[in-house]
Amino acid sequence: MIRLKVNGTAREYTGDPEMPLLWYLRDTLQLTGSKFGCGEGLCGACTVHLNGEAQRSCSTPMKNAQGKSITTIEGLSANGDHAVQKAWTAANVPQCGYCQSGQIMQAAALLKTTPHPTDAEIDSFMQGNICRCGTYQRIRQAIKDAAEEVKA
Repeated sequence: MIRLKVNGTAREYTGDPEMPLLWYLRDTLQLTGSKFGCGEGLCGACTVHLNGEAQRSCSTPMKNAQGKSITTIEGLSANGDHAVQKAWTAANVPQCGYCQSGQIMQAAALLKTTPHPTDAEIDSFMQGNICRCGTYQRIRQAIKDAAEEVKA
């Protein structure tokens, strides 16, 4: 049995320990904010926080979640008022929106470790998150805006 916390709630899983965490979140818990993109951990659409660090849930087997705390986009903020979420809206970042939960989760992890990132630090940390619509300039600006809000 695998014990973990998802968005602050204790959970137990008794299925295949090799099943990707993404399937557990989406299919079992119905937390569909994290998206399936590539299935290889390369695009970032499935990004969640595993003990506070950005992690690709499509390539994380359930056995690696044992005893860990998982935060999905649904658990980042109950009201959608996390600094990154507010900055995303204000900067009008999303176009199609498919990658946005992964982008937001990656950006939130960045700001947790680097509260005032430079453009180079943002570009480096966000590099594994692909936006097919190409909103990278707005993503960078939203991260800077969120950093300023957190600072204030």
